[in-house]
Amino acid sequence: MYTPTLTRPLFLVFCQVLHEEWARYSAFYKYQPIDLVRKYFGEKIGLYFAWLGVYTQLLIPASIVGIIVFGYGVATMNTDIPSQEMCDDGRNFTMCPLCDGACDFWRLSTACGTARASHLFDNPATVFFAIFMSLWAVLFLEHWKRRQISLSFSWDLTGIEEDEVSNHSQLFLCFLPLPTCCSSIQAAIEKLTWKDRLPGYCINISSILFMFGLTFSAVFGVIIYRITVSALMAMSPDPETKSNVRVTVTATAVIINLVVILILDEIYGAVALWLTELEIPKTETNFEERLILKAFLLKFMNAYAPIFYVAFFKGRRASVLHYCAPGGCLIELCIQLSIIMLGKQLIQNNIFEIAIPKLKKLVRELKDKGVAEMEREEERPPQQWNLDYALAPFEGLTPEYMEMIIQFGFVSLFVASFPLAPVFALLNNVIEIRLDAKKFVTELRRPVAIRAKDIGIWYNILSGMGKFSVIINAFVISFTSDFIPRLVYQYMFSHTGTMHGFIDHTLSYFNVSNFKPGTAPQNSEHGDIAICRYKDYREPPWSLDAYTFSKQYWCVLAARLAFVILFQNLVMFLSLVVAWVIPDVPKTIVEQLKREKKLLVDVFLQEEKEKFQLIQSLFSKDTTLHSSGNVLNPDML
Repeated sequence: MYTPTLTRPLFLVFCQVLHEEWARYSAFYKYQPIDLVRKYFGEKIGLYFAWLGVYTQLLIPASIVGIIVFGYGVATMNTDIPSQEMCDDGRNFTMCPLCDGACDFWRLSTACGTARASHLFDNPATVFFAIFMSLWAVLFLEHWKRRQISLSFSWDLTGIEEDEVSNHSQLFLCFLPLPTCCSSIQAAIEKLTWKDRLPGYCINISSILFMFGLTFSAVFGVIIYRITVSALMAMSPDPETKSNVRVTVTATAVIINLVVILILDEIYGAVALWLTELEIPKTETNFEERLILKAFLLKFMNAYAPIFYVAFFKGRRASVLHYCAPGGCLIELCIQLSIIMLGKQLIQNNIFEIAIPKLKKLVRELKDKGVAEMEREEERPPQQWNLDYALAPFEGLTPEYMEMIIQFGFVSLFVASFPLAPVFALLNNVIEIRLDAKKFVTELRRPVAIRAKDIGIWYNILSGMGKFSVIINAFVISFTSDFIPRLVYQYMFSHTGTMHGFIDHTLSYFNVSNFKPGTAPQNSEHGDIAICRYKDYREPPWSLDAYTFSKQYWCVLAARLAFVILFQNLVMFLSLVVAWVIPDVPKTIVEQLKREKKLLVDVFLQEEKEKFQLIQSLFSKDTTLHSSGNVLNPDML
């Protein structure tokens, strides 16, 4: 593998050291040489790798706690009473069909495997883990803030101003009327008014709304796919096909979601760049911030829209459109989150960051083959600058940051449904650091070094996602998992104070005679069924208020809302405590600043003392001259 070098020997040594000690997978256990990265690539790239290193380092305690929580679920799986009741064949829980006409009645005990798997992630330990991860996000931001200040101090970045490079708009000359007196593009941009920028803003807003609609349409299309395939498989005469309806439909739907997300990610990145160009930003900093914000909004909605649907919309009604697996919606949320998260990491790392650059390099080599043959005929060795120019151009840090920010969302937003998310994120990042290092050292042209005192708008995005994660985890635990219904049943409705009878308590009754014409199961294999069950809190058909929400429903709803308020306030309070306990500036930096200030004061006092002594000596000479009859020459002063 060729290593890009510079003509100066010092940078040649830097590049060789980076290649040996940093840009190799075998060096995964070593600390990154951040100071050397900064000297070779500049402060902006150095800060990115420093941030990635801090993030990966703090994933270690999160991964350990996540493994412990998952281990608790494994250890208590066989003693979980609701799972045992759901797996008991002796209990006559005949469930209502999941679709009209084609679907048949089914036994709840057939979902035993799903119920046991659901307990691995839906147990009391997940509540503790959600609180822990919310505090972990605050701890990560505080730790990075301290690390960033330390690097700024050691790299002498504390007093620099933002280097704002203008003229990053190429499209505006095509469609905006500019004054003819402008001699440069920058001067033309400065003369633009809000009326000139209004068309670009209108196109921006309408395009972003259209992209949001496209994302929601993709989610709705997958829902239609689930309904159609479920009905077709339910009508199949093969009993094995019928028994695997849920697994097949769920797995294929999530894979389709993943493919759509990956395709739309590439489209949204290009659209965000085009929309930012239409705004004609005045400076390079404004251009970068607006591009990042648009790309983040579009990719955030694209990546999390299917997960939000499963977490907060699916399972709210007992129909095929919204029905969750018998173990609850949390297990489906876990499947959705794990496949999308792992799929994005594997595909992006193996295809987008390895395979595609290799193909581009191969194409460049084929194009340059003729030039190489000419040089070979002339018996001239390839020049170093030609080899450097043959590398791929550097396209900025936005894709690198964006990949990690989306992963941070998977780790923090829905971590209550997938405690192993930090573990997989840690494994991915250990490889990602060396992969990015290898790419920067061996695959890309060495970019122009840019000074930067922080990571910019990315910190604000991380901070906002950390606060948003508190709200999301509160609602996931409260409305998606069965944690609150179990507590309400155990302390309000259980006659023994245990979880015995919980499954029967959560299933409502439905009179088969109340099916609308044409919606009842045809050719049922379960014989004559008079009453079937479905998961909801509704009054039974023999009640005066049949099929209306029952008392249990309102009790559970009140408990869920109370838990959301309690969880958010508790986590916010603990987050403020953590932020207050951890100072922003490390103690060593404070002491160094004090020493520097003391040295400056000492130097200033020494200079003042020398001036005073000089003046005193001059006045003493003046007195001596007067006493001897001479007058002091003013020029002597």
